[in-house]
Amino acid sequence: MVGELMIKKVFPILALCVFSATLGIGIISPLLPLYLDEIGASGVGLGVIMASYFISNSLCVPIAGRLSDRKGRKIFLTAGLLMYSLIAVGYIYAMDVVLLSLVRFGMGIAGAMTIPIAIAYLGDLSPVGEEGKWMGYANAFFFSGFGFGPLIGGVVTEHLGMTTAFLILISLSLFAFLVALLFLPEVRDRKVEKQEEGPRLSYREMSASGMIRALFSFRMAQSLGRAGIGSFLPIYAAAIGLSTSTIGVLITINILSVTVLSPVGGYAADRFDRRMLTIVSSIIFTAILVGIPLSGNFWLLLLLLLVQGLSAAVSMPAATAITVDEGRKFGMGSTMSVLFLSQAIGAAVGPIISGGIHDAINVGWVFYFGAIMSGIGTLLFAWFSRGYRHAVAPIS
Repeated sequence: MVGELMIKKVFPILALCVFSATLGIGIISPLLPLYLDEIGASGVGLGVIMASYFISNSLCVPIAGRLSDRKGRKIFLTAGLLMYSLIAVGYIYAMDVVLLSLVRFGMGIAGAMTIPIAIAYLGDLSPVGEEGKWMGYANAFFFSGFGFGPLIGGVVTEHLGMTTAFLILISLSLFAFLVALLFLPEVRDRKVEKQEEGPRLSYREMSASGMIRALFSFRMAQSLGRAGIGSFLPIYAAAIGLSTSTIGVLITINILSVTVLSPVGGYAADRFDRRMLTIVSSIIFTAILVGIPLSGNFWLLLLLLLVQGLSAAVSMPAATAITVDEGRKFGMGSTMSVLFLSQAIGAAVGPIISGGIHDAINVGWVFYFGAIMSGIGTLLFAWFSRGYRHAVAPIS
């Protein structure tokens, strides 16, 4: 009961500060590929800029996760949000590939201290048997920022320019920092507190877990696959004649479908087999990637992105709820850092490979490559997790 009361108290504060940050990021991220295309960046150059965030993120997220288990979550979350607001100023002055890569690199360091730590924060407080429920709510609130962002960013950029979009990002990140600093209480990992005097589990020992291997390989391959949507969907949409505002609408609807359906996915993750939910929804995502370059018009592309949103709304709460289970064994921050590390590696490598494929063949093959990676990730998850058993909650 105490844990349930605590999470109900903390969740609105955490959701508000992270929503503000993700809204600012969502405003500019989908428009960066178009901006870089305008200044003449090649496909590989675009890939390097988009990947630089995830390169630094993958280096820092294991350190931030482990230290947050020992030192507490709030200090890392607030520091990351403040860094977002300060480093984002660089977007206004960075006008070439090198400078933009450096800005993105710095943003990746800040990112390592925000979303993974926020999810670990919720994992600490989630009551046993309700992990899917709270991870579903988290996805809904966090992704709503990414969902509304592209719509706002498309309109703002079209009428007021990219500089205004950057200023909005800076303001929202600063607001999120203040909310976290003033209102968020500190919570430490109870498991780690109990083990203060004993030996700590290393990442090598964690890797012996079949489920950790399953989650790591699954998220990395899925992240490789999603690189096509994140970096090259705007370019594909522009190639078939869609305007900046229309592209913003497409991305917004895609992410908002995840937002709206994530609580339903979280409910399902507590009442059905989490492993099977993850596998089936990942197969659907693979098929969607194959279909995107075959769409050719707004309405078919919209339908595919809606279905992709549904699959993500099911797979993410299920996979994250499994991660919370593992986090109770190994330390929540450390376990979440493994999840986000695998995602960051895929997101760092994916745009560069996708950029090379774009330059060498065409944008359509970027999505076919993503489908191959997604399929491999699904198979690896199914193999490594074959011994997993989840005692489902009764349907009420």
